[in-house]
Order: sequence, then C-alpha cells, then structure tokens
Amino acid sequence: MTTSASKLVVFYDGSCSACIKDRRWYEKLAGRTGESVEWLDITGRDEELRRQGIDPDKALRELHVKDDQGRVHREMDAYILLMSRVPALKPLAWLIGLPVIRPALAWLYHRWVAKRLSS
Repeated sequence: MTTSASKLVVFYDGSCSACIKDRRWYEKLAGRTGESVEWLDITGRDEELRRQGIDPDKALRELHVKDDQGRVHREMDAYILLMSRVPALKPLAWLIGLPVIRPALAWLYHRWVAKRLSS
C-alpha cells in the first residue's frame, strides 16, 4: 500500500466552526483522495484520545493525524502529511516544511488557537 492510498485518521474539533470549514475545504480539494481520510471529532472523547496516547488539551491546540502504522503526527507535521496527499496542496505542504516558514506558521497557529479557545 502506498503512502498516498494509506488511511489517515484526522482528530479535529467538531465544535470549532473554522475547523469544520477547513475540513470541508480539504475534502473539496481532495476529491477521491479524501476517501482515505477518516475525520474523528474529538469533542467529548478525552478517554479515547488518552488511550491513543493523545493529550486531550493538546488535541484542541494542535492538529493530530494518525497514519496507517499507528504513528501520531502533530502540529505542522500533521498538516504536511495531510496536505501532501492532495496534488493541489502538495506545493503548500512543501512550503510549510521550509525551515523559516514552519516555525513562523506554528507560532501564528498557536496564537490563533489560544485566541479561539479563550473566547
């Protein structure tokens, strides 16, 4: 099985309207590729997250994606893995991975999430 066809589980905050929009945007761009992605709403699933080795608080603050090998990727690694599966998003995944861009985006993302969660 190739990486692009392997199943991913994306842990997302289903109570976050921006997160839902992002999911819909991804699914639209992914087309049939999106069929290999399972979206798991983390709302009210703290124990399930802990069983999978994911801190529920961090799951709210960082994107987490589990690959078909059971490895959990988080933050920018999760975005890069998810985006690199979609031809239209591959260039963006590459850009996110650049040494100067990656930490800057991580910083901005964490600020946005902190603001969202404090509201």
